[in-house]
Amino acid sequence: MIRVGIYGGAGYTAGELIRLLVNHPACRIEWVASQSQSGRHLTEVHEGLVGDTDLVFSADAGDLTAIDLLFLCQGHGQSAEFWERHPLPDTLRVIDLAQDFRDESWGYVYGLPEWQAPRIREARLVANPGCFATAIQLALLPAARMGLLRGDVTVNALTGSTGAGQRPTATTHFSWRTGNLSIYKPFTHQHLLEIRRTLSSVQPDLGEIDFIPYRGDFARGIFCTALVRTELAEASEVIEAYKRYYQEAPFTHYADQPIDLKQVVNTNKCLLHIDFHHGRLLITSCIDNLLKGAVGQAVENMNLMFGLDERTGLHLKASAF
Repeated sequence: MIRVGIYGGAGYTAGELIRLLVNHPACRIEWVASQSQSGRHLTEVHEGLVGDTDLVFSADAGDLTAIDLLFLCQGHGQSAEFWERHPLPDTLRVIDLAQDFRDESWGYVYGLPEWQAPRIREARLVANPGCFATAIQLALLPAARMGLLRGDVTVNALTGSTGAGQRPTATTHFSWRTGNLSIYKPFTHQHLLEIRRTLSSVQPDLGEIDFIPYRGDFARGIFCTALVRTELAEASEVIEAYKRYYQEAPFTHYADQPIDLKQVVNTNKCLLHIDFHHGRLLITSCIDNLLKGAVGQAVENMNLMFGLDERTGLHLKASAF
């Protein structure tokens, strides 16, 4: 049984992580820490967990030597601060959901299973990818392997409001977000760093990636399109390459028909589809930002790290409506 601790347990991602782990056959949650919710039952904050757990939030991390795996679910920049206050036991494994170590500093391995599952299996420290980064990298990795990303690539992606976290802000509360669309951080989004790092390691002559993120008027999910110009006369070779690249991936699938967001919400899937028109590839990718874009992928990484089937505890199905 994998003994788990969760630090930073009050947000949307932690709530989804707890939902997965309380039903995981190989896990036991030992403690969940949250300074803001200390002393409260988890179910007072994550109401969907009523009937699933009686745990109470602690104010600080529990005994790190008494657990096998620590999930860090804090905001960006806070993971390094955590390790300044807490010594890292030699036997502890860590999955960090912040962006602090996605550059693989401090011995962390970048946790995109479709790219480097063998390294994740051997890792003690894993940096979970960002949500946009997951959708975009999965959309472009096979194309990079084919050397198709030498020119400019245009990426547009819409994300749900849960991607901005639980605390309401001027651009996340319902009355502003519903029935509305807006652009933010065009060309400069922080996930571009990890996207370029991965893709340039696959295709060193990588061209420019122009990434335009949008705030969507829905709660969860990411819908992404990437436009790639190519000299190919048809897309069949590219489509076959995508199918081969992901044929062993349990959660990433090429779909022959156009895809939509509802097919992936509440699942750990990434679906991909390609359209082709006069030398232009339009690659569509969609994921659930909280699952495949965050804690679903984190559990996938946990399974790899502990020698379990990658799909364990992640047999989640999309709703028909």
